[in-house]
Amino acid sequence: MKHALLLNRVVRVAACLPVFVTAGLPSAGQTNSIKRSAPLTVAAPERAGVSPERLARIDALCEGAVKSGSIPGVVALVARHGKILYHKAFGMADNGANRAMKPDDIFRIASQTKAITATAVMMLWEEGRFQLDDPISKYIPEFRNPQVLKSYNEKDGTWTGEPAKREITIRDLLTHTSGLGYGAIDADERIRKIYAKAGIKEAFSTEPVTIAENVKRLAKLPLHHNPGEHFTYAMGLDVLGYLIEIVSGTPFDKFLKTRLFDPLGMKDTFFYVPDDKAARLVPVQSPREGKWVRTPSAWYDPDYPIKGARALFSGGGGLCSTARDYATFLQMHLNGGELNGVRILSRPTALLMRSQQVPIELFGPDSYFSLAFSVVNERGERHGGLGSAGTFGWGGYFNTTYFADPKEGVIGILMKQTEGASDDTGAKFGQLVFQTIDD
Repeated sequence: MKHALLLNRVVRVAACLPVFVTAGLPSAGQTNSIKRSAPLTVAAPERAGVSPERLARIDALCEGAVKSGSIPGVVALVARHGKILYHKAFGMADNGANRAMKPDDIFRIASQTKAITATAVMMLWEEGRFQLDDPISKYIPEFRNPQVLKSYNEKDGTWTGEPAKREITIRDLLTHTSGLGYGAIDADERIRKIYAKAGIKEAFSTEPVTIAENVKRLAKLPLHHNPGEHFTYAMGLDVLGYLIEIVSGTPFDKFLKTRLFDPLGMKDTFFYVPDDKAARLVPVQSPREGKWVRTPSAWYDPDYPIKGARALFSGGGGLCSTARDYATFLQMHLNGGELNGVRILSRPTALLMRSQQVPIELFGPDSYFSLAFSVVNERGERHGGLGSAGTFGWGGYFNTTYFADPKEGVIGILMKQTEGASDDTGAKFGQLVFQTIDD
């Protein structure tokens, strides 16, 4: 019965995809590359100019954080020049079940999903399917004539708006300048209430709602501000996940699997974890009376992504992955869009994805925002511990983080699964990764 329901949803998605968008365009996918970099492989640190003694300082950081109780467990990965030099697990994946953390455990990567979605968008952009400054309403008509929030009535939840100065573009959605909000985690209480009343789902849902249904509801809601005026972290990448479905004619999860994950060998990255891998999913834990315990949340379903309808493919935060899979994705970007002879993006497009898009006064001061990442600028390099200018990265709600430094060829990934806690491992991790370089 469950499989029949899922099939029906796929059919519904396919039926609503406009044929005119893809008509006349050749069927395309990833291509073979003249360049053939090696896949990520495990190697001794010395082979990549990294000190094994200095890597041990990362052991001390992670072990100390677990021992002090600031985190229950963590997986850390360091790679350089296409070689994995450090990949270790510390502490517990599930304290209540007495389950130790393992290097290949699977994590909810939340907003680390965004860079993957942005990459998929740019793959289709390279095929000439759309322009970055096209209005999104050209492909999703529900976004025509957007309204900026003017007033909100606390008594009945109604709102008024005024016409936005212009339409939302695809570039706006990539750069969080669209004016859209983020529902349950939005900074504006009015937006939180408006989104809740409309039934907007932010990624981690086990309910039978599709990306099309969610995005069309979102399109009817007010904006924080006129498109392009401010950087407001938002659900733009969820909208773009639906755009990918429309212009490719393929459900978003299938597009990512066939066009990105399978070609790169990312075998443990999914919206919904298969039953045979569910035991590797790390539960979200919170501190309670000196212990780390699984806790229910007010805004997401803790059974996501192993139970429920498995219907919502959130481009802004829905994926799960491992440290190694995500390192593979980042290595492709460091290589200029290629890995192991598979060309995902051209080198110019990979560089475009890291170019400054948002004015520094709207985002900075130590970094700028590109089409997919926060990117360290020269001031950030001088700050120390953030990497060379050009280092790109981001993180996820459940305390995961990553960075990749093109100048040094370095990747750093830290995977945790916590909520309601504060620790400094993420802040110190970059310092300790870059101090290992010994060439």
